[in-house]
Amino acid sequence: MNNMKSVKLLYLLLIIPFLNSCLTRREVQYVQPNENLTINDKGYIPYNIPEYRVNKNDILKVTVITTPKGDAAQFYSSLVASTSGGTGAGTSGASGTNSNNFYFNGFRLDDKGDINVFGMGYIKAEGRTTDEIAADIQQKVNENFLPEKSQVRVSLEGIKYYILSDLEGKAVTQTARVNTLNILEMLAENGGLDRTVDRKKIRLYRKYPEGMKLAVLDVTRDDIMNSPYFYVQNGDMFLLDSKPKSLNGFNKNPIQTVTTAVGLFTTALSIYLLFTRL
Repeated sequence: MNNMKSVKLLYLLLIIPFLNSCLTRREVQYVQPNENLTINDKGYIPYNIPEYRVNKNDILKVTVITTPKGDAAQFYSSLVASTSGGTGAGTSGASGTNSNNFYFNGFRLDDKGDINVFGMGYIKAEGRTTDEIAADIQQKVNENFLPEKSQVRVSLEGIKYYILSDLEGKAVTQTARVNTLNILEMLAENGGLDRTVDRKKIRLYRKYPEGMKLAVLDVTRDDIMNSPYFYVQNGDMFLLDSKPKSLNGFNKNPIQTVTTAVGLFTTALSIYLLFTRL
């Protein structure tokens, strides 16, 4: 009789941590309704997209739209002429969409945060938007050539971001060639978050000209869409931490959870039987 009570007690002790390890819907569901979400009088969630300012590690593409024989002909690139199908688009700097071309041919910021543009000299880039840089270059082009005979465009390769997980060496480096990208779109592009990730404590390290800043994001709340960190910026690094109870074998997936629980029960029962029969 005492043995039966001991076995029941053993069952109870093993079931308690198993039940405690089970995930709830609130732990895994994205953007759940929250009273702090800001909505305007028309029912829309306002966009909160901060302007990106160029950092020293960035590489820029500077394009001068002109013709081979136009007033800004010195900026015309024979490489672009051969790859653009004779559209009359001339490029100074990186050309094409190939990442290697962009890396080797793009404009790198020097230690002072400037770029050296052929025929114009040094242009301040660090801490400024691409539109501000383009306006400076456009002004210099207009000083040397007939106005309205060319157009300057400055761009990055895209939005480059990094995702690092503390489990199983998972890491992602991606460049999204879009103008804007929010964190939900970024997660969707990479297959979403698995069960082990703590969705309430995603660490984001963001680069600024002055240094790096840490933000902790909770993607289970819909008011994250009001956050200035909701939209991904070039150079963002996301660190995905695992929930503590995932490290002991629970919550990786249902099969592994059951396997872990059965393994613990079998081990405990074996130890119990060993000591009770000595």
